[in-house]
Amino acid sequence: MEQRKKHASGCPIAYTMNLFGDRWSLLIVRDLMFLNRRTYGELAQCPEGIATNILADRLKQLESAGIIRKSRNLHNRRSYNYALTAKGCDLIPMFMEIMIWGARYDSQTRISAALIERITTDREAFISEIRSRFLES
Repeated sequence: MEQRKKHASGCPIAYTMNLFGDRWSLLIVRDLMFLNRRTYGELAQCPEGIATNILADRLKQLESAGIIRKSRNLHNRRSYNYALTAKGCDLIPMFMEIMIWGARYDSQTRISAALIERITTDREAFISEIRSRFLES
């Protein structure tokens, strides 16, 4: 019920912002999508310095929203792996556009020009490559 109230306007931008209303949710998805981080410990090493309580909360929110899934780590049964779901993978094009825009306007970007070129010239292959890491396993 509370989730429905947050985006009751029917606006898709409001709905999306309710889901990703803070930078941490976006950065967690970024780390899963582009940096191949899978475990809580790897995600906690976010270069932006996420607090562990915020990380735990956002992981629960993203899982509840169907953006990520959590599964037991086969190599360490006491820990979990996180991965994007099909719904989460549908965010790849949006993240690519954010990356392109940020690289264009951030003078301190650490994204290589070659990667931006690849994203813009071979968009579908780039999307397929990322999707395959999550949906074919």
